[in-house]
Amino acid sequence: MGKLRILSKLGDTTVTWDPKTGAEEAVREAERIFNQQRAAGATAFKVSASSPAERVDTFDPQAEQIVIVPRVAGG
Repeated sequence: MGKLRILSKLGDTTVTWDPKTGAEEAVREAERIFNQQRAAGATAFKVSASSPAERVDTFDPQAEQIVIVPRVAGG
């Protein structure tokens, strides 16, 4: 089961999909959100229990979990 977690001021939103079932609509929606957030300046990390987090620039439908962190403004 793949999971896209979007962190924001409203909390943690989760979108899930199962690449094994061929639920293409859910994968397309997750990819759309990923691209929208990246275009707004967010950073994405692929997270897996078996390896360290890895920064990613493209959506991976086979990823176990992708976490999107919004741009942080200092000041």
